Amino acid sequence: MRAARTSWKTYALGAAAVAAMLSATACGPDGTEDGAASPAPSGTASASASASASESVKPTAPSPSDSAKPSASASESAKPKPSATGSGKPGGGDSKGRARACADQDLSIDTSYWAHDSGQHLLITATNATDTPCTLYAYPFLYFGQETENPLPPMESPPKAVATIGPKQKAYAGVKLFLGGEKTDTYESFGIAYKDPSSSTDGAAIDVSLSDDVRFVTVGQNPSVTFWNLDRREVEKFVFKAR
Repeated sequence: MRAARTSWKTYALGAAAVAAMLSATACGPDGTEDGAASPAPSGTASASASASASESVKPTAPSPSDSAKPSASASESAKPKPSATGSGKPGGGDSKGRARACADQDLSIDTSYWAHDSGQHLLITATNATDTPCTLYAYPFLYFGQETENPLPPMESPPKAVATIGPKQKAYAGVKLFLGGEKTDTYESFGIAYKDPSSSTDGAAIDVSLSDDVRFVTVGQNPSVTFWNLDRREVEKFVFKAR
């Protein structure tokens, strides 16, 4: 009898323990086990979610190479453009487009008397000996004897046009040498220089021998010279009426 009673107590204690365990593990109303803490979110998942959020709000910066690179239109506008303006005409000339001034080396000089004259007037003929045009401005600067500072004065007012001569073309000037009754000197050559508007000084005079037909000239006290002219007849008009 003692052994049976001990066995019943053992069974009763075992049943009570099982009942207590079942009660402790019963589910709560929120679907979790009653009394158990809610599971914490994974640390790895939280970090991933945070990184993803920061990436989504990060402003997009322009590419350094794209922002530093100038556009094609800007590059074209920055390029220097050639000047519209150009240089002067080949062979030289003045601002009005006239041919360059004739110089000593451009001309062949000849002298002659008029057939109906008694040696009181001299005709100077200048021929362009080059392949390009040149212009004879104003009048020839003429010197006789030792005079080198004061050329003969012009005997007329300046013409309206300048004397531009092409290759092998001629221009003329006439010299009044003397008047009857004047004291005179005789010369076998003369000095001549030419006006150049582009130069601040007149060219140096060169000595020109008189032609074989003339040989020498008789020069009075007040000689004078005409302006250069392309028409010999115009030169005659001025030189023969000069006093």
